[in-house]
Amino acid sequence: MVDSQDSLLLQAARMCPADVRTEEAGLSVADVLDYLKYDEWEMALLLLEDLGDAHPQPPEFWSLLAEAARLMWLQRDVAWCEWRASEARVGAVLAELCLARREDGGRALSVPPGHVLKPLWDVGIRTPEGDPLFCVAGLWVEGRDPLEPGGCASVRLAPFTFEDWQCFKPGDVVPMHEGVPLVGTALIIEAIPPVASAP
Repeated sequence: MVDSQDSLLLQAARMCPADVRTEEAGLSVADVLDYLKYDEWEMALLLLEDLGDAHPQPPEFWSLLAEAARLMWLQRDVAWCEWRASEARVGAVLAELCLARREDGGRALSVPPGHVLKPLWDVGIRTPEGDPLFCVAGLWVEGRDPLEPGGCASVRLAPFTFEDWQCFKPGDVVPMHEGVPLVGTALIIEAIPPVASAP
């Protein structure tokens, strides 16, 4: 099992450009290799996740990290890396989501962090009759606290069809639905296109 973890993390490290550094600590692939040399696999995994934020990585990179996390029984990291692999394949939208209050017709339940929902979004597409043609995008709440009805949080969206979202600019607002009622609004921060698969 140790060899397998080591091999997966080394493969992921080889996909990172040598000059890329993490934003906060300024660490690099050389630091990942140092952690691996001393069997510090969890630290190496966390650092590789940070390097994946500093430089867009293909789906294969995130899949390697997900499998390494699975071997280490780090379920939260497995879910996160699988989500990031999906983002790399289909694109992502970063946003600030505010949910409607329960008494205003919003959700009855909070959205746990790391729990993937697939709500509907009104991205401006209309049917020939003029009705909204809702699009689906997976929703990931960032941080460690649940997003309560009436609250706001940073979220990541993984659209089923990125082309429907790439026209949005920072500051645009997209309504969220679960069925017909409006249950929230997302303030767009950034649209991130898909990352090409590794050759």
